[in-house]
Amino acid sequence: MDRDSIFIGGGGTDYAEAQSLLLRYGNRHGLIAGATGTGKTVSLQILAEGFSEAGVPVFLADVKSDLSGLAAAGTHEHKLHGKLVARAETIGFDDFGYDDFPVVFWDLFGERGHPVRTTVTEMGPLLLSRLLGLNETQEGVVNIAFTLADDQGMLLLDLKDLRAILNHVAENASDISTTYGYVTKASVGAILRRLLVLEQQGGEAFFGEPALKLSDMIATDARGRGRINILAAETLMQSPKLYATFLLWLLSELFEELPEVGDPDKPRFVFFFDEAHLLFDDAPKALIDKVEMVARLIRSKGVGVYFITQNPADVPDDILGQLGNRIQHALRAYTPRDRKALRAAAETFRQNPAFDAEETILDLGTGEALVSTLEEKGAPSMVQRTLVRPPSSRLGPLTDAEREKVMQDSPLFGQYDEIVDRESAFEQLTGRAEEAVPQASGEGGLTIDFEQFNSARRYVPVNGPAARRSLPSRRSMQAAGKAEEPKPRGRGRGRQTVAEAAMKSFARSVSSRIGREIVRGVLGGMFRGR
Repeated sequence: MDRDSIFIGGGGTDYAEAQSLLLRYGNRHGLIAGATGTGKTVSLQILAEGFSEAGVPVFLADVKSDLSGLAAAGTHEHKLHGKLVARAETIGFDDFGYDDFPVVFWDLFGERGHPVRTTVTEMGPLLLSRLLGLNETQEGVVNIAFTLADDQGMLLLDLKDLRAILNHVAENASDISTTYGYVTKASVGAILRRLLVLEQQGGEAFFGEPALKLSDMIATDARGRGRINILAAETLMQSPKLYATFLLWLLSELFEELPEVGDPDKPRFVFFFDEAHLLFDDAPKALIDKVEMVARLIRSKGVGVYFITQNPADVPDDILGQLGNRIQHALRAYTPRDRKALRAAAETFRQNPAFDAEETILDLGTGEALVSTLEEKGAPSMVQRTLVRPPSSRLGPLTDAEREKVMQDSPLFGQYDEIVDRESAFEQLTGRAEEAVPQASGEGGLTIDFEQFNSARRYVPVNGPAARRSLPSRRSMQAAGKAEEPKPRGRGRGRQTVAEAAMKSFARSVSSRIGREIVRGVLGGMFRGR
């Protein structure tokens, strides 16, 4: 087969000749669409294999755990071996053989792959607001918090930093409003409640350090094959907004960090966005405009973006118009609305007079597709009915033992496992509160041991969706303050001097203030804006 292209499939008597995707147009984006069970996963698998074989790293999300088989070669013992060989012979796939590919597994929760993290600052206020489902007013408060943190040199690394700066904004709302804009405690409280929901969904594990380095994804193996980065998304799909926001963040990072390369001979990186409708469902127009802008401009950085979804109508028209390489599997039309979507899908192709595209989409079997890719000069080819080639890697998932071995043999093993918690907004704001309170001691006085006090509060990060903050009770905080309190002399039970009463009241006020700045986030409620 031509090494300047990726072989997609071919045909027989009633099908087209060989259909391929030219590598020099691989960064012109694409679409894989079709109803459940029609072969979208295999089409994604063969494209990932083709790009990897050509030395192009790829990223894809494994929603059903099917794509982990890319790490293992297919076998003659597979129950579909005979059918795969027969398909290869039918379409003239003379190079068909079994092979494995250089796979690295990733997981936001660090359970079925290397942990993936970013910082709150890198996520930015726009994407963070999208992730939290904030309204315009609440998004404005988040922007103020980010700006204030920048102005005061405070790092926002994880969610406890974000919670601390939001509480700081609420406590100083009157002063901050005169400089940055109007802020209400009610808006801050609503944001903090959304943060709590995000934590309960496991989103807390996504924020922190060490943050993901794109160079660890955009890499090749010793044979020059592109690394296939697979995100374990089975658990992540239970939080669809987190899933969509993470993928959009990764896309924005590629856009921000990669240099312009013009029109390369092959893409530098290919990004597969599975379950694409989750990105656009209920998305505000501002966010869709951002996605459109990135899709339009990122190809000059050598990045190809391929959306995988059930129906092309799931993708906004302005973005759909930029997807030049298309593999359309069968669609079903059970309702008038389905029929309308089917007609729209057929009309997006360059028509072939040999058949009716609309009727053919209904007749396609599993492993068949209508294919149109960019030809010479970047013009779309005439749509062709195609038998999709069999994959060289395994059809189906790895076993748990096989997956564990791939992870242990990974060149990134151990690099992201240990969480780093350096000084950031949380520690800085806590330190300011400590410095603002003089320590009183002596006869009838009270000594507050802040080291002991804060050690009881210190957050101990834990990987996984069950990550939680360790918070002391009011009684334990008071006990920390009373540890060195002198016993009253010569006084009746329950009696205290005026000075003692004043100091205890002052201590309770201090405890309450610090507690509000760190603990209140538990009781209240992601394209970067730069």
